[in-house]
Amino acid sequence: MSLPAVGDPAPVTILIDQAGAEVPLRTLYAERTLVLFFYPKDDSPGCTAEACNFRDRYEEFLTAGADVVGVSADPGSSHARFKSAHRLPFRLLSDPTGAARRAFGVRKTLGLLEGRVTFVIDRGGTIRHVYSSQLRMDAHADEALDVVKGLAR
Repeated sequence: MSLPAVGDPAPVTILIDQAGAEVPLRTLYAERTLVLFFYPKDDSPGCTAEACNFRDRYEEFLTAGADVVGVSADPGSSHARFKSAHRLPFRLLSDPTGAARRAFGVRKTLGLLEGRVTFVIDRGGTIRHVYSSQLRMDAHADEALDVVKGLAR
C-alpha cells in the first residue's frame, strides 16, 4: 500500500494508549486538527531529535488549533519513559501489530527501519499534508506547523 495523498480520507484505524486502551484515530481529530507522526523507535537518536522538535514547537501547534500525536510500535511503558526523559507534552500511542502503519502506507526504509512519516489531518478526517523523510527529522515539525498555520487562516 502506498501513502495516502493530500485530499484522501484518513484511514480508519485504532491505536493503543499507555494504559492499553484502544484509541480510535477518528477521536483524535474530532475536535482539533491532528498532526500524526509515525517514528521508528523511542529513544533512538533520530526519533529523540524529531520528538524534541515537536515538543519545542508544541505550543505553536496548540495556538494554531492542532494537537500532536506520535506513533511507534513501542509499548506504553517505553512511551512513558521516553515522554518523561524528554518532557514530551503530547501523546505517544502504540501500534503493536503495525496495523496503523499499514493502513497509512508507512513502509520500512531499506526493508529494515520503520518509516518516518508525518500527516496533518483536519477535523473532517481529510489528509491535508504528508511528509516522509527518514533523515530530515526536524523538517517533520516544521512542515506540519506551516500547514497547520495555513489551515488556521
